[in-house]
Amino acid sequence: MTALLDLVLAVGLLGLAVRVVTARDDRGAIVTFLGFGLLLGLAWARLAAPDVALTEIAIGGGGAGMLLLRAEAVLRGRGAPGEPASRAGRAVAALACLLVTGGLAYVVLAFPSPAPTLAPAAAGSLGATGLGNPVTAVLLAYRAIDTLLEKIVVLLAVVGIWSLAPDGLWGGAPEVRFGDVPEPLVYLARILPPFGVVIGIYMFWVGADAPGGTFQAGTVLAAMWLLVMMAGLRRPPETGGAPLRLALAGGPALFIGTGFLGCAVAGAFLAYPEALAKPLILLIEAVLTLSVAAALAMLVAGPARRAPTR
Repeated sequence: MTALLDLVLAVGLLGLAVRVVTARDDRGAIVTFLGFGLLLGLAWARLAAPDVALTEIAIGGGGAGMLLLRAEAVLRGRGAPGEPASRAGRAVAALACLLVTGGLAYVVLAFPSPAPTLAPAAAGSLGATGLGNPVTAVLLAYRAIDTLLEKIVVLLAVVGIWSLAPDGLWGGAPEVRFGDVPEPLVYLARILPPFGVVIGIYMFWVGADAPGGTFQAGTVLAAMWLLVMMAGLRRPPETGGAPLRLALAGGPALFIGTGFLGCAVAGAFLAYPEALAKPLILLIEAVLTLSVAAALAMLVAGPARRAPTR
């Protein structure tokens, strides 16, 4: 039965992948991509990687899909449908996909058996962090500089999108509501956010000792915020507002400040004193969760389309 489930997942993923690249309309391709992300999350769960599964469903299937749907809606509103690719272009894309797939397959199959791993070393040092989730320990302690740079990249992406606003609208508010909003969406926007906020807080809190964490929790909070804005229950914030900018920059700034604190008290950048490792990591994750939520929401909302209030 387990083998049959794995086979169904593999066939389903291949079928959805083919459908994504062969769909003739943009919206159909995006919806299929969302389904692909959800199914891929199940595949990661079958591979006993729950943290990766949650991230794939939240970011790959949810956040990326929302960005694509937002872009498609803007292009459709401008009356600028995408032109279908030529046969030569499709052939080149297909060949490139086959080459990448073949290269990845070769790398994976070329691994020695058993494959090299740093898991025992990571698990052996887990006690020094006070964390129970090795994935969180890797992200916030063992390779914290990579995690810090990832958060900065997301912040820079928001700045890049905001820079697309006309000069006269710089610092104003984005527009995320298109036309008449269906009543079911308004109803969901009134009912779901309290549950979503609780789920987001829970995913952040358990991330120290169980599957969960900053990106997953931030994505859930961003989705709730966007739902409320799309339903017209709250206006999008002005991009020049101090609270929004503090929320965006607070997480990376605290991360960097903690890193320099490590130089003074632990002898290295982003090193934690053993007695304070878990509290510091939880503090960083709490502020980063808000920064991720604000960044993902603003990425979907897009650049300012209304002038700032004076």
